[in-house]
Amino acid sequence: MLCKKCLLPEQKPNIYFNNEGICNICLTFEKNRSLNPSNKFLESEFIKIVNKYKGKNKYDCLVMCSGGKDSTLALYYIKRRYKMNPLAFTFDHGFENEDALANIRNAVEILGVDWLYFKSDFMKDIFALIINHKRNTPICHICAIWYLQLTHEIASRYNIPLVVAGWTKGQSLEGADSGLEYAAMSEATSSFVTEYLHSQPQYRGFPKSIKEVVEKSQKRFKTLKISPHWFLGYDPAKAMEILERELNWQKPEISYPADSTNCLMNFASVYLSMEHYGYTHYHIELSKLIRLGELSRQEAMRILEVKFDREFVNSILSRIGCRLG
Repeated sequence: MLCKKCLLPEQKPNIYFNNEGICNICLTFEKNRSLNPSNKFLESEFIKIVNKYKGKNKYDCLVMCSGGKDSTLALYYIKRRYKMNPLAFTFDHGFENEDALANIRNAVEILGVDWLYFKSDFMKDIFALIINHKRNTPICHICAIWYLQLTHEIASRYNIPLVVAGWTKGQSLEGADSGLEYAAMSEATSSFVTEYLHSQPQYRGFPKSIKEVVEKSQKRFKTLKISPHWFLGYDPAKAMEILERELNWQKPEISYPADSTNCLMNFASVYLSMEHYGYTHYHIELSKLIRLGELSRQEAMRILEVKFDREFVNSILSRIGCRLG
C-alpha cells in the first residue's frame, strides 16, 4: 500500500499513514508549507551566486556530470545560459553506462568544456561485501558518500569553491541521508561502514554518512554545492528537447528510473532496495516533486515502474563475482 498523495509505502516507525492513507512525510510537508508558503528559489538568486564566482579562478565551477539528462542539462545551462567556464567532472566506479559516457563526450565537445574523467576500482570490493554478506545497505547511498568525498577532493585540488550538480528539487544535499524517509537506509549504511569497512585498512577512513563527508571536507576546503534545477521550473519534455537538439543527447536502451541515465550498479541497488525497504531513494525524490506540484503522481508511477528482473541484476553482479541468492 502506498501513500495516496506520494509514492512512499508504510514502513513503521519512520513512515506511517493516517486514517485517510496519507503518510506523515506528506502531512509534515503541508504543515511546513502553510507556515512558509513563499519558500521558493528564484533564478535571480542563482544568477547572483554564479556571478560571485565567475572569472575568479581558472575554472568558475566544477560540474558533476554523470551523463544523465539532469547533470548534462546543468552543464549546458552553466556554459550557455550563465556564460561560465566550468570543469566537467565524471566519476566512474567501473559500472558507468557507455551511453552516459557517450552523452558526456558529445556535451563537452559541443560546449568546448574541459573534462576530467576519473575511473577507479575502489568501490568494487565494497559492492561485493554488501552483496556477499546480504546487507540491506543501499548501494547508491554508500556510493554517494564516496563520490561526494571525491568531488570535494577534486574541487580542492583545482581550487574551485563552487560545485554544480544536476540535482532536481526532489534532491538536496541536506536530505541525502537525513529525514524520516531516509532513516532506515542511513542506519544500515552507518552500520555497514562501522562493522565491515572500518575493519579493513584501505577503508578505515570511509565516512559513515554524507553529513560526515560535508563536515570534514568543509574544514579543509569550503565549497558551495548548488543546482540550477532548484531555481528553474521542472519541465522534462523541454529538457529533453534541448538536450537532443543542442547536445545530441541519446536515451539509453534500458534505464531506471525511466528516461534517465544511471550506472549499471544502479539496477542492483534499486532491486535490493525494493526487496529490503519497498522503496528506493528515487521514490523519496519523486515523492517530493509530487508534493511540490512539479510532477503528477501518475507520471511518477510510470517513471518508477521496475521493468528488469533478478537475472538482469545477476548479469551485472557477475562482474564482481557475485550473485543474488
